[in-house]
Formats: sequence, structure tokens, C-alpha cells
Amino acid sequence: MNHLASSPLQGSCTLVGAGPGDPELLTLKAVKAIQAATVLLVDDLVNDEIVSAYARPDARIVHVGKRGGCKSTPQSFIEKLMITAVREGEHVVRLKGGDPFIFGRGGEEVEHLREEGIECAVVNGITAGLAAVTALGVPLTHRDHAQGVVFVTGHAKTGHAATEHPTDWRALAATARDARLTLVIYMGITGAHHIQQELLHGLAADTPVLVVQHASLAHQRQLTTTLGRLANDLAQEGFGSPAVIVVGDVVRGAAAVDAELPRRLANGD
Repeated sequence: MNHLASSPLQGSCTLVGAGPGDPELLTLKAVKAIQAATVLLVDDLVNDEIVSAYARPDARIVHVGKRGGCKSTPQSFIEKLMITAVREGEHVVRLKGGDPFIFGRGGEEVEHLREEGIECAVVNGITAGLAAVTALGVPLTHRDHAQGVVFVTGHAKTGHAATEHPTDWRALAATARDARLTLVIYMGITGAHHIQQELLHGLAADTPVLVVQHASLAHQRQLTTTLGRLANDLAQEGFGSPAVIVVGDVVRGAAAVDAELPRRLANGD
């Protein structure tokens, strides 16, 4: 329902990407939006230093947890908070890790706000899939190794629609092989064994894989391995979320930071 006619809006709403974690990777536009906000709805994956450094002292800060594998604030409740605050004349910033429009549910929030007669601005952030490889000097595309990149989630929406249209990992593997594409898998740690087994139907076991946990932060961890060893090495090294899995020949560039990778690739481990 459109409420513009009965109750003119005085507030505003902006979806802001906080990037992968490092405060220095924020855009100038993101900083300005945070500084202007009177209400901040902050996701779990947003670095606390960002809010401490840039939120105004009188801003109301509401932490709305959205982290894979943990109890999350219901999406409907978050959207209700946003709408209510805007109608009360607040300048609302919905602060999200990474980029709002890359697996950040930003599209859903914008659609819901528009249904309520509220236009929402969006400020992009550096997505974790890009920051993860850049921190190691590895590209996502390379003229000799990868002609494109695919961003895909390993944690699809639950419910009937997800059951009808699950990710076809086998088809994706075949496409990545034939078109020379890099696969960047978000939220794939929990389902890593299933994803690995399905990808092996189209990609060789010695396909290089890079896993980066807590990208861009001081406690970042990385693992360079092969598709055939992925699930085993993740378990052995104790990797968890949040992490990004990168599959493809561009990962060979990560050998500079992992002395084990050349041996694994040579031996097909």
C-alpha cells in the first residue's frame, strides 16, 4: 500500500555496503551516508570499528544479526523497523557487510520499501569475493586463465522455490570448464562436501581452489588446495564462516603465498 498521500515522508533510507571488513575499504559515499544517519540498522558482519568511527554520537544503533548458521533477526522485522523509522522522519542507513546487492538481500528490501511508497538509495560496497582474492594478489579474471567470473551462493533460499530450482552445480562446472570461468562461492562452507562432489562431475580433481576466511581483516586466513581435497582440507584446517571459496586456474597465482600449492597441484593431491 502506498502511504504517501496520507502521510508525507520526511525521512530517508539508504542501503550502504560496508565492504568486507577493513574500514579503509569503505567508499567516501558510504562514510558520508553513515555520518548523516540518525538510525543505523547494522548487520553482524559489519566491523564494529566502522560504526564507532563514523556514526554520529546521537544516532540510534540497532544490531540486526544476519549471519549464516546463527540465529538471525527475521527479515520482516528488519523491514518493519526501516519503514517505521522513515515514517518518523529518521534518516535510516541499513548497513550491510560487503555489497547490498550481492547476496545481501538488498533487492528484497528495496522491493518491499517501494511497495510501501518509500524510495531507497543504494551505496555499493566492495564485495567479499573480490576482496578475498585481491588481498592475495590474485585476479578473478586473467586473459590466460579465466575469461569471466561467476558469483554464486552455496546457501540458497529455503522453502518450496529452492527445492524446485536448486543450484545445478554439475552444469555450472561444465560451463566453467568450457567457458574458462572463475567460480566464486559465497556461504559454501557448510555445504562444501556436496558442492565439491557435484563440481567434480565437470571439473578435474586438480582444479586449484582458494578459500579465504575473514577477508581483509587482521585475522584473515587462507587455504590453497585442489577441488579433490577441498572438503578434507577445510575440515582438517578448521575453516568456518564467513568465508569465500574461489575455484579456477586464477588461483595458481596464490602459490606466492602458499608454498604447499605447487606441490599439491603437481601431485594432484
